[in-house]
Amino acid sequence: MLHLFHLEYILTKLLNAAPDVSDINMTVGHPMQVESGGELIPVYFQPEVRSLSAYQTEALALSLLRGDRHLISTLLDTGSCDLSFNLENKARFRVNIFTQQGRYSIVMRKLENYIRSIDDLGLPSIFQNMAKEKNGIVMVTGATGTGKTTTLAAILDEINSSSAVHVVTLEDPVEFIHTPKMSTFNQRELGTDFRNFSEGLRSALRQAPKVILVGEMRDRETVEMALSAAETGHLVFSTLHTVDAGTTVNRIIGMFDHDEEKLIRVRLADTLRWVVSQRLLPKIGGGRVAALEIMGTTLLIKDIITNGEQPDKTFYGAIESMRPLGFQTFDQHILDLFQTKLINEETARTFSSRKNIMARGIDNLKALAGESVYELNSLSLEESPTEEELAAEEAAAAEAAAAAQAQGQAQGQAQPHPGQNAHQQHQHPQHPQQPAHQSGAATRR
Repeated sequence: MLHLFHLEYILTKLLNAAPDVSDINMTVGHPMQVESGGELIPVYFQPEVRSLSAYQTEALALSLLRGDRHLISTLLDTGSCDLSFNLENKARFRVNIFTQQGRYSIVMRKLENYIRSIDDLGLPSIFQNMAKEKNGIVMVTGATGTGKTTTLAAILDEINSSSAVHVVTLEDPVEFIHTPKMSTFNQRELGTDFRNFSEGLRSALRQAPKVILVGEMRDRETVEMALSAAETGHLVFSTLHTVDAGTTVNRIIGMFDHDEEKLIRVRLADTLRWVVSQRLLPKIGGGRVAALEIMGTTLLIKDIITNGEQPDKTFYGAIESMRPLGFQTFDQHILDLFQTKLINEETARTFSSRKNIMARGIDNLKALAGESVYELNSLSLEESPTEEELAAEEAAAAEAAAAAQAQGQAQGQAQPHPGQNAHQQHQHPQHPQQPAHQSGAATRR
């Protein structure tokens, strides 16, 4: 195991190896790497280490575990474990140690040193209302790395700045340290302070909190405890790895048996306050911007939760129709981001929930801006002729007309000039051609 001094030296060098380091990667067979601007950059030490050995990554892993029996047991039993690591006065990390092909790998995510407020993150003002809730459940959902923890930290910071309440957090691991302002915070870490979320939540109910943060709703027991906490007057915040608000509700209900579904639907309709789903989109000019789906609870939403979605009653349709209340679908927000030129058209179409609705919305925005919506040339079945081809066709037509005229004069027949017929048909396309028997009669006369 490395001495702590050596570990701090290594991490400090890695942090200073590139601007805006977001992650540190240690994998057997590769040099130590840092992620900056979305790309992995190798970092070499003296004496030079071109690639890490299995022994070196294991020594680094044991140094980060610091002899914690629970974490070591979790790593051996499940093949991975999560923890936090504090580099004194420099940075904090969320660490994941895992095995691959029987060897250890380490990924360290650098955490923010300060908590960004709702305004700093550019979140809608409706998030202020979430912080003012007195009870119920508020869910923040999305894929890993979409900023769920950052959003929750901003909401809790708003509570900290405006309410004198007791807040208990159950995290895996503790990422943001909340300095007491008006509220009192007790932040507990999975593995160090409690064994699992359901057990930690059960204990939290005996610690007289007004607000509880549950790191993740991982199982049925945790969901049931969260529902009970909300029903007894607590405000519960938590996360799920779901793609949108409707899927979040269905995932929670799906954790229970079929014969319990009706009761769980009623309980969830009574306790659920807000569902926020997040996606991070690549921004024009670099960086990323968050797209948000926001669903609160109204009589219509409660009815859909209680009775399930119907063809004429869906979560998507309900959210879409309630934008004046601060609700919004992903597609509505993504269109806003496209209209303000934060993202390009390809990104808007790729990350949308309903491609046809997004396509129609983009076309409408283009039409309002006076831009061409369709490429007419792309609709042609044949390629347009060139100027040279048009000139050649006109010359050939003139030559054919002259030849026909000369032939008619030689035969002494009084027939209309072919060019004249063409001209007349061009001028009067609506007139039908002269009947054949009339033409024959004129010839006989």
